[in-house]
Amino acid sequence: MARVRSASRRRSTSKAAGARARSAPSVHCWEDDPGDPRSRPALEPIAVPAPRATATPYAFAIAGAAPAAAAYPAGTPQFRYYAAACALRRTADFWGGIVPKGTAWEVGARLPVRLDDGVDLNAFYTRGDDGEAPGLHFFHESVGGRVFFSGESPDVTSHEMGHAVLDSIRPQLFNAQSIETAAFHESFGDMSAMLSALQVPSFVAAVLEETRGTLNRASRLSRLAEQLGAAIRVDHPDAVDADCLRSAVNSFFYRDPQTLPSLAPASQLSSEPHSFSRVFTGAFLDVLAGILTAQGGSPGAAAIGQTARDAARILVGGVLEAPVVPDYYSQVAAHMVHVGESAPFNGKYRDVLKSAFVRRGILSLAATSTMSGAPPAGRLRRRAAAGPSDLPLAAITAEHYGLRQATLQVHLAGESRTLAVTGSAAAGTNPTNSAHRAAEVYTSDLFQRGRVDVGAFGHPHRVTRHVSAMKTHRLVQVGGVLVLKRRGFDCGLG
Repeated sequence: MARVRSASRRRSTSKAAGARARSAPSVHCWEDDPGDPRSRPALEPIAVPAPRATATPYAFAIAGAAPAAAAYPAGTPQFRYYAAACALRRTADFWGGIVPKGTAWEVGARLPVRLDDGVDLNAFYTRGDDGEAPGLHFFHESVGGRVFFSGESPDVTSHEMGHAVLDSIRPQLFNAQSIETAAFHESFGDMSAMLSALQVPSFVAAVLEETRGTLNRASRLSRLAEQLGAAIRVDHPDAVDADCLRSAVNSFFYRDPQTLPSLAPASQLSSEPHSFSRVFTGAFLDVLAGILTAQGGSPGAAAIGQTARDAARILVGGVLEAPVVPDYYSQVAAHMVHVGESAPFNGKYRDVLKSAFVRRGILSLAATSTMSGAPPAGRLRRRAAAGPSDLPLAAITAEHYGLRQATLQVHLAGESRTLAVTGSAAAGTNPTNSAHRAAEVYTSDLFQRGRVDVGAFGHPHRVTRHVSAMKTHRLVQVGGVLVLKRRGFDCGLG
């Protein structure tokens, strides 16, 4: 069995916490994604105290009986259970200390988790509104003689829990019909994976050595879901990055996603949400690197911990503040800059934030030149209990989708804009997009990629049915009106 390193170096915040950690039985898990041993040395498991799924905030419940807490060898079902449980617990603990007090899952008091829900190279989060079991779903599939389990990767489990966390603080985004809101959900999942990994001291030490203290260099931190990327690359070599599923170290510059193709190789940018998410994720990694530098001194575990917490608080503040509009990236970025102007940051990271978002084109130079000072106190949005119904419904033409009805109702990304900022475009400043037009473009993308379950609403001769694509959306009839609803967010591997 592989040599096991201890990840219990972090000092307890209290004697009681220390006593609990010492008395808890030890289990083995991964620091981060176990990767592909064919392309790098095999990752060694680490030993940590057994996690408590029911701990609050953000409790979760893994389906089935939990194995007795013990140090199981990698490759066994028991090891995979604790690999997932440990990653989910540290992700839940991290975000639980960042989000507003009283925040709760959209799916109930505990987030249900199914670690092996069948055969697929995929994972997804769903509210379960269409009869599907709510929560997080993970799968397995045999590729090249090897069985890959998506729930074994901390990158994948933390990404999917990230969807649930974002849904808990900004539920309006779930059904918002625009490319950028969908792409931001995917980016938040990837940011969640990176921030969660930075809670593991041995991983932090390895990343600091690999990057020489500059976090936005290519490393295990930036290479997301290496194992699943390797599995997909066997049959679809251009669908993922060369060394992972998606890399946060990239050179993608913001473009209006409505002008991009609906699909493209991983080396190019497309309007597909996982592809377009890389623009914001790359900017966020630049923010992490800049905040760490701003901490001063020699980078270490303490500085990394403060960096992750500060970046996450600024991110969540921006999400709570930003209105749901078609050019959502620029609104989140601008409100993150404003949050950074407020206490406790008081402008300490002003240049870091502005630089990261301007270099990626998420904010135009004109936008940042007009931004000054902190926002008025107390403007942070509170979570709306009504959820996605707060977004306006509007009709778009549906005849060219091959449906029986001529129109389709969708939730517009049409909240009131609070800051007059935009992203950059190749020819200058990107104009503000119409919420109605954004909904039409994104809906066409979904139908073109086969992501909509048309059910019985498709015309037998005119509709195009994509039987192999996973359905992230579905059509439902409400009071005689056809409405497009989201089923869930997936890894984009189906």
